[in-house]
Amino acid sequence: MKVQIGSCELEIGGKYLTELRDSNDILEDTEALRKRLQEDGYLLIRGFHNREEVLAARMEFLKSLQAAGKVDPNSPLEEGVIGPENKGGMWGKSADDLQEEFPHFLNVVNSPKVFAFFERLLGGPAMTYDYKWPRAIAKGGNTGAHYDIVYMGRGTKDVYTMWTPFSDIPLELGTLAMLLGSQSYEKIKQTYGQMDVDRDNVATGWFSDDPVEIVDAYGGQWATSPFEAGDAIIFGMFMMHASLNNTTNRFRISADTRYQLASEPVDERWIGKKPKGHYAWGQTPFKPVAEARKEWGV
Repeated sequence: MKVQIGSCELEIGGKYLTELRDSNDILEDTEALRKRLQEDGYLLIRGFHNREEVLAARMEFLKSLQAAGKVDPNSPLEEGVIGPENKGGMWGKSADDLQEEFPHFLNVVNSPKVFAFFERLLGGPAMTYDYKWPRAIAKGGNTGAHYDIVYMGRGTKDVYTMWTPFSDIPLELGTLAMLLGSQSYEKIKQTYGQMDVDRDNVATGWFSDDPVEIVDAYGGQWATSPFEAGDAIIFGMFMMHASLNNTTNRFRISADTRYQLASEPVDERWIGKKPKGHYAWGQTPFKPVAEARKEWGV
């Protein structure tokens, strides 16, 4: 099967793309989970969340999209068909601001099960960023290859992203893809990986929108998989990832949430009742990514 990442068409099982493996077989073995997270760079856990709660959250997002006139008025709402203007949705806000409209969403990502898992994995009391990143991706949309550290690197570097799909997501809807081995790209980690988008103002913050050129230059292989409502994938700040293109006429709804030890320093941009977020990024003309990479020598 062939899929699209940006302008590149990749074949699963070929040189550049393989399948993610899940970690349900070691879910109760904390040391094995830590070892796999270090070796693979991610943990894919099937059925991690309550499926019914996830689907209830999906309907919250679809109702919000409907109210904004972004859903096809001639299709059943639950199908999530994109309206004629093909516009997506972003709800990046604090939990306090999201609570009234999206309580089921917060029940999913702030559940006792999620916190118990991270406390076991990290070895102590865990906290989550107050700011959450739910989004609905329209047809043709995708995300380029990047490390999360460039957006949230002012506290501990041991922050973990949990990506949660809010429906069953086949490949053509635009699944997440991980670049296996990218957590060991030392030159990229010491250059691009030290960037701060608010300080350096580099456009998009992506390292590249070409998945093939990264593999050809630095090795590794992309990996993806279909997801189901209830699944979650967890990875660290130096795991390069991207998404497949959404080639359908339906929204891909997902969310990024972040977790760390409560005892470690926290990036101040993402906590509190009114997190300030990216306060400087884009306030002056962007530096092109190509120019920044030339300076970094990568």
